[in-house]
Amino acid sequence: MRLINIGFGNMISSARLVTIVSPESAPIKRIMQDARDRGRLIDATYGRRTRAVIVMDSDHVILSAIQPETIAARLTGSNAVEEDNDDE
Repeated sequence: MRLINIGFGNMISSARLVTIVSPESAPIKRIMQDARDRGRLIDATYGRRTRAVIVMDSDHVILSAIQPETIAARLTGSNAVEEDNDDE
């Protein structure tokens, strides 16, 4: 499993990631509000301004204070954490 740091020590699974987008547009704001209404919104901004909205395949929406470009670079770069799956 590959974990990606989305800021403040919070990690997400890269295998479950669908998209990383900016929160500026009206459709993304609606997605955020719909997720909030359904109880599927996870706020990982620690009170800071939301700079990235991450949509997961589980229908969860995660808010991050890190720029989408930075998260994408971490996804493709060396800032991701590899974890062995040695479950027996």
